[in-house]
Amino acid sequence: MEMIYTEQHANPAALKGGRIAIVGYGSQGRAHARNLRDSGFDVVVGARAGGGAERKAKADGFRVVSPAEAAKEADLVALLTPDMSHRSVYAHEIAPNLKAEAALLVAHGFSVHYGEIVPRKDIDVVLVAPKGPGDLVRREYEIGRGVPCLFAVQQDASAAARERALAYASGIGGTLAGAIETSFAEETETDLFGEQAVLCGGASELITAGYETLVEAGYKPEVAYFECLHELKLIVDLLYEGGLAKMHEFVSETAKYGDLVSGPRVVNGETRERMREVLRDIQTGKFAQEWIFENESGKQNYDAMLAADLDQPIEKVGARLRQHMAWLQSKPDAKAA
Repeated sequence: MEMIYTEQHANPAALKGGRIAIVGYGSQGRAHARNLRDSGFDVVVGARAGGGAERKAKADGFRVVSPAEAAKEADLVALLTPDMSHRSVYAHEIAPNLKAEAALLVAHGFSVHYGEIVPRKDIDVVLVAPKGPGDLVRREYEIGRGVPCLFAVQQDASAAARERALAYASGIGGTLAGAIETSFAEETETDLFGEQAVLCGGASELITAGYETLVEAGYKPEVAYFECLHELKLIVDLLYEGGLAKMHEFVSETAKYGDLVSGPRVVNGETRERMREVLRDIQTGKFAQEWIFENESGKQNYDAMLAADLDQPIEKVGARLRQHMAWLQSKPDAKAA
């Protein structure tokens, strides 16, 4: 059984006394910076002058300098900008300025694993990946808990890279909930597979296929929406809280029987073979090459596919129905339509 690392395994002194630079002040970057500061670490934010990240970080009380200046000052740079920006930010801002035996940290291994970043040999390269969005990482920290995380070492120039990664994980609250050691390859490939085959691609295709099957059979679109999308949250919450066992405990006997006899008819051997194909494309780098090329060529195919995805009938029906769900409205005083 894989070891779970907790607070007793972390040594904050591996990073305290030095400076941590956060480059990228989005959902994860903002949560990491605030948690690390509250854990007693010296944090500076690297951001472009005049941008939204600079304004937000200054409002949060951080000293903000350029990414290049942040890298010069840092003993560890956490590169938390979007994946496709890593090559440029690393090459132009970080690599020329990071001192020898300092550390480069990422929260997702894509850019390192697929060669978008080729790190200097004289620096540590580590990964700390919380298994939750930034707002959850911050909320859990504020109430004295944490979000589980993965950590990995790709390159250990200082002979202390692993200690640094665990210290950083502790600083953002990860070791309070448990940290699991992995590799850059395992984190990257499993993350991409989960997104594509299950969490985003698989789930959205299953939902729309179910909706279309019911509508084509003559059922009302509104009823199909409730059965194939709206109620999914109830099931996902049960799975999230207690796995298959809790889901089976709280659904009806009829639902359980239908699950057992019909689930394997929908997700079957052919489906699993398609999943293996998705995984092979990830493992060989084919998916990464296509995505990198798509970004470099202006994302025309991506934009067209996204527009088509958001133009499906289920989106229009859902938008109208959600207007009547007061708890989903963005403003506290919003009234149901």
